[in-house]
Amino acid sequence: MTRLPPRLIDILLVAIAIADVIVDGDITSREHYIMAGIGCAGLLLRRRRPLLAYLLTLPASWMLAYLAAPAIALYTLADRTKNRALLAAAVLATSIAASAPWPPGTPVDSRPETLVSFAYSLAWAGAPVLLGQLMQTRRELSARLTEIEQARDHERHLHAQAALARERAQIGREMHDVVAHQVSLIAVRAGALQVAAPDPEVAEAARTIRGLSVDTLEELRHMVTLLRAAGGQTTDLTPQPTLADLRKLLASSGIEVHLTGDLPADLPAPTQRTIYRTVQEALTNVRKHAPGATATVHLAHTADHLSVTITNTRPTRPAVPLPSSHHGLVGLAERAELLGGTFTSAPTPTHGYRADLRLPR
Repeated sequence: MTRLPPRLIDILLVAIAIADVIVDGDITSREHYIMAGIGCAGLLLRRRRPLLAYLLTLPASWMLAYLAAPAIALYTLADRTKNRALLAAAVLATSIAASAPWPPGTPVDSRPETLVSFAYSLAWAGAPVLLGQLMQTRRELSARLTEIEQARDHERHLHAQAALARERAQIGREMHDVVAHQVSLIAVRAGALQVAAPDPEVAEAARTIRGLSVDTLEELRHMVTLLRAAGGQTTDLTPQPTLADLRKLLASSGIEVHLTGDLPADLPAPTQRTIYRTVQEALTNVRKHAPGATATVHLAHTADHLSVTITNTRPTRPAVPLPSSHHGLVGLAERAELLGGTFTSAPTPTHGYRADLRLPR
């Protein structure tokens, strides 16, 4: 379905507001024309300045009994803001302006009629606000459902890839540990027979068997390499991450991350892997549980200890509920304990989160 351009929609809404003023027939002075024109033209600002567009409709709401322009302005304001206090004030202001007598000083027929008029104006002004809030909630819910569906698809893909990698790795291990071992024994025995055989024909046959066994071993090693690397899972074949890979990790994390401090470059490989995996898991948790937050990774070291601190600010939008095994932080603590260190994590007073890794030097 083809949607109208936003500018054309705004022009149509202004035309509707003008038609409402003309049909109402309350315009009796130049002031009425000016205020009605300002209120209707102000709708052209509703996308960029919804509050200003609403304020421009208030004077005419007091002078005239027009309905379209303030209703459109209230709907747009409610659709664009989450400030409930502002929306309540806007509804109240519109209701007062619509029910107050014009010109000022005009005698009121009776107090009950004034209260009825105010109640009617309050209900009328609240309707577009409720509709705008409903559309805002619907739009946000649709975006969240899309995010959840994408996350689930990604999770299913990761589970399938992990299962495939485990199966291929298991097959590779079986081929390496069983088949390759047996073929190696055949090659060794054939070599021994080749040396000890008194008959030249037997020695030649042993040499052939040994050559075929060696070729088979080479093919097996190649197949094991392909099985472990299948599906893009090259973790077992590529070099393990080091501190030199931290900046690349931060750049590809998908969030705003600041790196401060440094660590010695000559740390043992297990220590470097533990630091890398800790930062990786912490940033994954920030992206998953604190959307819109920024993170800071601080590295420090003394003569005896190394420390890595990852903190993040409070999220700026609600987190998408995703399935989780809750084993990530437990795994980080176990990694730290294996190296004689500690890992702790806890919320911060500013509604963020902090993770600390401390390892012996």
